[in-house]
Amino acid sequence: MNIQPKHLNKTLSALTLGIILLVNSSFGLAKETNVTQAAQGQSAQSVKQQVVNLNKSTFEQLVTLKGVGHTKAQAIIVYRQQVGAFKSVNELTNVSGIGEKIVSENKARLSI
Repeated sequence: MNIQPKHLNKTLSALTLGIILLVNSSFGLAKETNVTQAAQGQSAQSVKQQVVNLNKSTFEQLVTLKGVGHTKAQAIIVYRQQVGAFKSVNELTNVSGIGEKIVSENKARLSI
């Protein structure tokens, strides 16, 4: 097996170029992923800051409230269906599982 130096240099150059391109594209992909994750974080943050109308909000909107998970969101909807529209934000404490702490932590985001 006789490898000629001219072909070896071309092969090594092509291999080196391939490695450089692969490494550069990996860094670009990592940077793009970080930017995408940051944008998703900002989007999630803006959802958490939106005003939640106790009388009109959907299940998905209610679960964005601090301390309100699936069970409490469903309890709010059931209360609304059985009792009627909320007349004040503080009336939320009448819902099973929701106390003054949850109301006070979310007061700036709640409306009726």
